[in-house]
Amino acid sequence: MKFHLQAPGAHVVTGFGDGWIRVGVDEYREGVVLLPDRVERGWAPAGFDALTAEDFARLLESQPEIVLLGTGARQRFAHPRLLRALYEARVGVETMDTHAACRTFNILAAESRRVAAALALELEAIP
Repeated sequence: MKFHLQAPGAHVVTGFGDGWIRVGVDEYREGVVLLPDRVERGWAPAGFDALTAEDFARLLESQPEIVLLGTGARQRFAHPRLLRALYEARVGVETMDTHAACRTFNILAAESRRVAAALALELEAIP
């Protein structure tokens, strides 16, 4: 069997930890929407609990077939009314903690799927 090195054609999450995500060589310390061809900053700036139906509806602009919802350090579920626009557009939604969403994004992007990962990070406590 012969192996060939292939450079990824999409953004790849290369690291993550508490309060940060690395995509390629760029590190983010804020929530992002990760798409195969770009990273959109500023997702969930006030935290997961402050997300609105409009925040989820905006995800449709990238025409995903599936949205991975990374909810922070633990898995939490958004109220179905917040996800209505995605459901009505027949976009699949998978909810998981942010680290699992990062790993799943890498797999789906490598398969050339139209995936969007909406990744929330934990807000740091203000001293």
